[in-house]
Amino acid sequence: MSWPTARFEDLAHLVRRSWVPSANAAIVPYIGLEHIEAGGLKLCGLGSSDEVESNKSLFESGDILFGKLRPYFRKVVRPSFGGVCSTDIWVVQPKAGVDADYLFYLMASDWFVTKSSKASEGTKMPRAIWDYVANLEVKKPPLHEQQAIGGTLKSLDDKIDLNRRMNETLEAMARAIFKDWFVDFGPTRAKMEGRVPYLAPDLWALFPDRLREDGLPEGWESSTIGQEVEVLGGSTPSTSVTEYWDKAEHFWATPKDLSNLGTPVLLSTERKISSLGVSCISSGQLPSGTVLLSSRAPVGYLAISEVPVSINQGFIAMICNKRISNIFCYFWCHESMEAILSKANGSTFQEISKSNFRPISLNIASYAILEAFEKSIRPIWNQIVVNTKSSESLKNTRDMLLPKLMAGEVRIKTEEITA
Repeated sequence: MSWPTARFEDLAHLVRRSWVPSANAAIVPYIGLEHIEAGGLKLCGLGSSDEVESNKSLFESGDILFGKLRPYFRKVVRPSFGGVCSTDIWVVQPKAGVDADYLFYLMASDWFVTKSSKASEGTKMPRAIWDYVANLEVKKPPLHEQQAIGGTLKSLDDKIDLNRRMNETLEAMARAIFKDWFVDFGPTRAKMEGRVPYLAPDLWALFPDRLREDGLPEGWESSTIGQEVEVLGGSTPSTSVTEYWDKAEHFWATPKDLSNLGTPVLLSTERKISSLGVSCISSGQLPSGTVLLSSRAPVGYLAISEVPVSINQGFIAMICNKRISNIFCYFWCHESMEAILSKANGSTFQEISKSNFRPISLNIASYAILEAFEKSIRPIWNQIVVNTKSSESLKNTRDMLLPKLMAGEVRIKTEEITA
């Protein structure tokens, strides 16, 4: 049986509640368009109401937020908390008899985004028009089918969110170990102070029991990042030469590809390049495992590429084929970010050059300690990669199912969700 149709305004209510900043206003979360990942259906950041100066819109937990400015970016989220948001974001609630999850995924569908974009006002900064969207003819399945559709898609997003939270925990664990061993020299200081060992005996025995006058543990040496890794840059082949771009064969990264990563793992890029295009880049195709650091606009995005990739001029790439592993290098970059930023300069925007990056100091422990760190952290990192790949697969499944479910091409019974 086909579903009945209705106007979109029969399903959704546009909430118009204004928030005016004042000295006495309670501090609540703030969501701007910059905090919503394009196409990802998730937040990529969060602001605070005490940082904004103009009137905003109020939203409650569970409200649907839809970016009406340049709607083709598909910035749609449904926060589990209340706060204030940009006035360039619609705050939408379901009407009676409409499942909130179903409405959220309807508004996140390519069909809805395309329709919203089609009637946008403005050329450079187009904004979707509510009066137009309100009169769109949409399908309205029975409530139990809405719940089945919404529940199916939400279950995929819940698994994606679980993977994200697991990765945050795993990365925090690995970062804490790196900081203790190689920044704070925790085991050595504990030995000097006669404290009880907190590592396994074989690990504990690897660490020296005193610091030298230069502050390093006995037997360690001072080096530079340029001595320990191969530092490379990239470039952008001419975009006017179609032969460089029309044949999309190889991943080609810009800092934008790192800006929305939920985890520090790069699996794909927005654009691809031909083999001829790669030949125009001095660093060519970098191997899987390369550490990528954005070197401008802004400095500091960081990831390890799990695929061979070429890069543009906005990166410092580090190939770790000497004493330190790429995981060590990744966490060293995190802990050394203040030093890295201090070496950046520029009048238009801050940038760190390869020549300024290479001399930044790095402490090298014994081979046995570096090997022990690698054995301890590599399984953690591998799990982060597995979780990231799982999330990518889940996202692809969600985005494949979404239009089919909304169009009624795939039907799900309620009992299949509750089983």
